[in-house]
Amino acid sequence: MDTLLNISPIDGRYYETTKVLNPYLSEYALIKYRTTIEIKWLIYLLEKKVIDEKINDKEKKELLKIIDDFNLEEAKKIKEIEKITKHDVKAIEYYLRDKLEILHLSRLNPFIHIMLTSEDINNVSYNLMLQDTLNNLYYPKINSLTDKLHELSNEYKSIPMLSHTHGQPATPTTVGKEFKVFEYRIKSVLTYLKNIKLKSKFSGAVGNYNCHVIAYPNIDWIELTKDFINSLNLEYNPVTTQIESHDILCLLLNNIKIINNIIKDCNSDMWLYISNNYFHEKTKENEVGSSVMPHKVNPINHENSIANIEIANSIIDALVNNLSISRMQRDLTDSSKLRNLGVIFAHTLISINQTLIALDKIVVNEKYLRNELDNNYIILSEAIQTVLRKNKVDNAYELLKDLSRGKEVTKDELHDFIKNLPIDKEDIKTLLDLEPQSYIGLSSKIVDNN
Repeated sequence: MDTLLNISPIDGRYYETTKVLNPYLSEYALIKYRTTIEIKWLIYLLEKKVIDEKINDKEKKELLKIIDDFNLEEAKKIKEIEKITKHDVKAIEYYLRDKLEILHLSRLNPFIHIMLTSEDINNVSYNLMLQDTLNNLYYPKINSLTDKLHELSNEYKSIPMLSHTHGQPATPTTVGKEFKVFEYRIKSVLTYLKNIKLKSKFSGAVGNYNCHVIAYPNIDWIELTKDFINSLNLEYNPVTTQIESHDILCLLLNNIKIINNIIKDCNSDMWLYISNNYFHEKTKENEVGSSVMPHKVNPINHENSIANIEIANSIIDALVNNLSISRMQRDLTDSSKLRNLGVIFAHTLISINQTLIALDKIVVNEKYLRNELDNNYIILSEAIQTVLRKNKVDNAYELLKDLSRGKEVTKDELHDFIKNLPIDKEDIKTLLDLEPQSYIGLSSKIVDNN
């Protein structure tokens, strides 16, 4: 279908950015991952000699080939079966029965989906989908952003800039150090995110292995299913109802939300810096900033990123606020919500991509930054009152407050004040030599050390 006809912008306007998610978080992906788990569980039971059947290496390869050869056409076959069953997971079971007939393995048909509830297949599938999305798409993309922030922080680490606290002129910083703040924040939360191991259950209808112990009473089912889950690089959850409780998934989503908010904060600051003339955006000859104002160069990528983060985070909130609540042993509310995981990651990837585009456009307006610092000598009052305290001058803060609060103080006025201070001559010289552009503390070192 032509993308112009799609209702959602993630499958329309932004499809070139979001299509990378198709193999991981689409309906097709969910069907493929479910099919994969069904086959792997069957092979696992055969290899562990739980069920009274044997397969040779050739037959095992044929089973695994169902996974390897799975494509969109095979998924459509399952969707056709679902039209009859009205049950998505049961449709996969019937599809596999047909496949095994073709492979002359119909003796294994009774064991497809044995002792499983749909949610055993679903929770493992979603966890693997998320795991692959994070490893193959999200982490590389977020690393591209931190790499860009790292590059900018080093490039501009020595360029001084007036800070603003509460929107008012404050102690200077450097452009590079402010980029380093966002890089460091994202990496810090990423450390927590990467340590989250998704939990999965595989314990039947209500989490008690009821039918397992009736059919195969001599099997240690807890240990066996734990081993199966661990083989998929997931963590086993031993205490559940019919569903895995989603608590760890909610924790993971909240960490992504925090990273999104850091990116949003970066874009908000950049928007303000651009509007205050701290940065310019590179122009391209044929691009237009306004349909009526020819001079406009708008920070549209920053704005686009913010908008997509707000959508992603609102869906995260909807999931986190509800996924860990399921009436009695289960209800179906989580099923519809989980289908929106792809929407979350789509808007998140769009936002990261837009931020990267925006950061590639910026040019620091060094002349403006220097002039602004030269016109704000009053910010040196912090340094002056600190040196006064060092010299044991009482009421140092109050002296500078009387001089500076809510007033414009010129360089000459400030120097006249310094010359008459009852402090060490070397300290007076230090303060007289101090300029706003050199009053940047350890900004550059902070960039180098982190």
